[in-house]
Amino acid sequence: MKTIRVLTLEDARRMAGAAEAEARRNGWNVSIAICDAGGHSVWLQRMDGAPLMSARIAPEKARTCILSGKPSKVYEDMVNQGRIAALSMPVVPLEGGEPIYFDGSLIGAVGVSGVQAGQDAQVARAGVAALDGDDGTPAGARA
Repeated sequence: MKTIRVLTLEDARRMAGAAEAEARRNGWNVSIAICDAGGHSVWLQRMDGAPLMSARIAPEKARTCILSGKPSKVYEDMVNQGRIAALSMPVVPLEGGEPIYFDGSLIGAVGVSGVQAGQDAQVARAGVAALDGDDGTPAGARA
């Protein structure tokens, strides 16, 4: 039998706090979504001033990572390079979604929307990085 690691609500709070702090440091108003390995929402917040649509897009960026195991930027790059067939895939081809891995297993994802694509990704990566404990062990991997 295999042990399955899961994100906790506390992990989501920690990641959301780090992502929000990164957004605030840069003066960006965004929506931050965190989902578990099944693509189910664990956390969603829309900062004051974030575009209304961002609260719908951020969770879909996170789910894109769950479906593919890759950052959502992969699909944006496909479309930008002319592979428009990617638009018919069940993903959001916009940068700003980052998967969360532990011991080679996908355990969740962070999606951010509200500013430029690279800025969304910067905020999402700050959230993922918040799971790294002082010993390098992802906090989100607690049993």
